[in-house]
Amino acid sequence: MAHDGFSFLAQELEQLKGQGVYRLPRVVQGRQGARAVIDGREVINLASNNYLGLATHPRLIEAARRAVEAYGVGSGAVRTIVGTQDLHQILEVTLARFKRTEGALVYQSGFTANAGTVAAILGPGDVVVSDELNHASIIDGCRLSRATIKVYPHGDMAGLREKLEEARREVREGGRILVVTDGVFSMDGDIAPLPEIVGLARAYGALTMVDDAHASGVLGDHGRGSVDHWGLHGQVDIQVGTLSKAVGVLGGYVAGSRTLIEYLLHRARPILFSTSHPPAVTAACIEAIRLMEESDELIQRLWANTRFFQAELRALGFDLGPTQTPITPIMVGDERAAMAFSDQLFEEGVFAQGIAYPTVPRGKARVRTIVTAEHTQQDLEEALEALARTGRRLGLIP
Repeated sequence: MAHDGFSFLAQELEQLKGQGVYRLPRVVQGRQGARAVIDGREVINLASNNYLGLATHPRLIEAARRAVEAYGVGSGAVRTIVGTQDLHQILEVTLARFKRTEGALVYQSGFTANAGTVAAILGPGDVVVSDELNHASIIDGCRLSRATIKVYPHGDMAGLREKLEEARREVREGGRILVVTDGVFSMDGDIAPLPEIVGLARAYGALTMVDDAHASGVLGDHGRGSVDHWGLHGQVDIQVGTLSKAVGVLGGYVAGSRTLIEYLLHRARPILFSTSHPPAVTAACIEAIRLMEESDELIQRLWANTRFFQAELRALGFDLGPTQTPITPIMVGDERAAMAFSDQLFEEGVFAQGIAYPTVPRGKARVRTIVTAEHTQQDLEEALEALARTGRRLGLIP
């Protein structure tokens, strides 16, 4: 028998099984929708980031089809060689207009947009000040930059001020300080206090960066994000977003000044060393942004569904934590109980993902639900009935 050098990984997997958190991904067969066929059965889908239902919108599908016919299926290279197509430039102009910035640059994913941008603009001797609940891609970007990292307690403005004081003392002469935060926090659904963050950053001469992955298409005028939500256009230095959640397709982007965009085009490693978006993806993203600009009907429907669903869950006695957005965590605490809740919901015809450590801190496991603009009243009522039955059976609600 061949030597298995990964026995230590097998032991780790056994520990996960012992903790009740070992999971393989469920498989979606067919379209991503409010109701979807997952692991061979139709369920109400409360786990998707497809906030506006654009992943299956006819206009996006047609735009992708036309792009394949005109351009083929691949872009051929990285952006800086021969991988910049006119579609990429059209998408970036469209995004800059939508975000009301001078420019935008499209990355292969939201993860690479965050990690690649922080790593490109900071280096040893600089300081980055980060909210403790920021997304993993921000954390990885901070580490890759080799800047000094200061982490402040989640949403704590006194804590942010304290870390900025430390940063100002420790930053090298001529160095930079960057304050970075999620606009909407992906596991709790709360909104960052951006006006206070921007005000403190300015007071200490720091740059600001906001990851709007879960705010774009959700907050602000026509879904322009947390900067628009707070009326802070021109006051946030770097806006990062994703094209794979409310936009419904794939990718990430950075929006900001022309200087920032030109610099990243020359120094951001994901731009320099990874092939650009294929034509179908780029064209579908363009169509999604245009659709969002034309009408906010889907966003209004998203919020109407969110208000109804969350009010009913609270009336049942569920703890939804600090959420202020369609991200609706049902707080459980115990990791085994959260996973059992998710599994039993699936048997009841509802898919909602159990979330445990290391995605969230130990003791704060939850079942994370998200409603979309696509869910009908019947979808939500059936889901609520299943949640109530399962929650009572497990003793989570009276």
